[in-house]
Amino acid sequence: MEAGEELLLLAELKPGRPHQFDWELKPGRPHQFDWKSSCETWSIAFSPDGSWFAWSQGHCIVKLIPWLLEEQFIPKGFEAKNRSSKNETKGQGSPKEKMLDCGQIVWGVAFSPWPSPPSKKLWAHNHPQVPDVFCLVLAMGLNDGQIKIWEVQTGLLLLNLSGHQDVVRDLSFTPSGSLILVSTSRDKTLHIWYLNKHSKQIQVLLGHLQWVYCCSISPDCSMLCSVAEEKSVFLWSMRSHTLIRKLEGHQSSVVSCESSPNSALLVTASYDTNVIMWDPYTSKRMRSLHHTQVDSAMDDSNVHISSLRSVCFSPEGLYLATVADDRLLRIWALELKTPIAFAPVTNGLCCCTFFPHGGVIATEIRDGHVQFWTAPRVLSSLKHLRRKALQSFLTTYQVLALPIPKKMKESSHTGLFNFP
Repeated sequence: MEAGEELLLLAELKPGRPHQFDWELKPGRPHQFDWKSSCETWSIAFSPDGSWFAWSQGHCIVKLIPWLLEEQFIPKGFEAKNRSSKNETKGQGSPKEKMLDCGQIVWGVAFSPWPSPPSKKLWAHNHPQVPDVFCLVLAMGLNDGQIKIWEVQTGLLLLNLSGHQDVVRDLSFTPSGSLILVSTSRDKTLHIWYLNKHSKQIQVLLGHLQWVYCCSISPDCSMLCSVAEEKSVFLWSMRSHTLIRKLEGHQSSVVSCESSPNSALLVTASYDTNVIMWDPYTSKRMRSLHHTQVDSAMDDSNVHISSLRSVCFSPEGLYLATVADDRLLRIWALELKTPIAFAPVTNGLCCCTFFPHGGVIATEIRDGHVQFWTAPRVLSSLKHLRRKALQSFLTTYQVLALPIPKKMKESSHTGLFNFP
């Protein structure tokens, strides 16, 4: 992909009528607003296996859509694989879309990884009607501080979690499959829920002074990052549930964060126009990506380009996607300081997420539409695969302690490349 290339729009979803793969969904009734959220279009997510897409489409409704993108929309070389458990759909035919009515404005959604056998037994014990399989579940954070847990295949409500005193803004499951859920809230706390222990054990993390916007658990499950309406980035231990350190470098509120697929890097996005890449183990600031205006013709005095909204890694960890209030989706290669591709939209962007197998990125805009764009697809180099394998079981400190040449250490612990 050439630097500055414009991305191709694959398809668009609009809120409203029953879903057919013409990607047009129109509101069936006037869109209602709420002072806490302005507009109820805040969260989208792919399931980790890529078989489902969750869309908070308004009116307290989350739509679950089987990911069956038609071939004519798929870029060359892209293959949408449904990796659902064979037992899950045996005798049930193709999965069908579902409308989940939460009764409250939905702020955040998150899929679980495939759970372990003890979790399966928990669902079966509490809800005999749930199939005796490894259930995929979807968590939803609501306007009233509640969290609802749904079983994806059946659309059955499994659990109601209470504990937060205000809007639940973001949710994240541990990638290990242990069904540990982290939630962030406007009550300035993070809660850690142990869903495989009858959902009664809660750890509350205190320290933020303002609303907590976003959280991200490192793929190795050792570290939790949280960001809030403040300049500091908080890093917590997932083992001891204590604050490890704060990362300082942003000049305004930090609104989004994500760990790289190999846990070696952390990215944070802020209203200060910058995305910062960190080494979370040493607190070293590796690189900053500054968001500037792409085209003077797009200048609009009512648009604050400083307002970044979301940042996410591509599945292989070689690219970043960012969305901002200048109405642009940008794709960045980690070793470059300018975007390699961008896509203009007609309305403000809320969030973005990559398809787990690559090739597609989804964005949600403020009028409730969801758009799907082509995304760079690359074959990882042997060097990147070697680093990824090394970082899957060694931290930065452990790499630096190895009896190997300094250049090899630097090459191994900086993630994907040597920063200047």
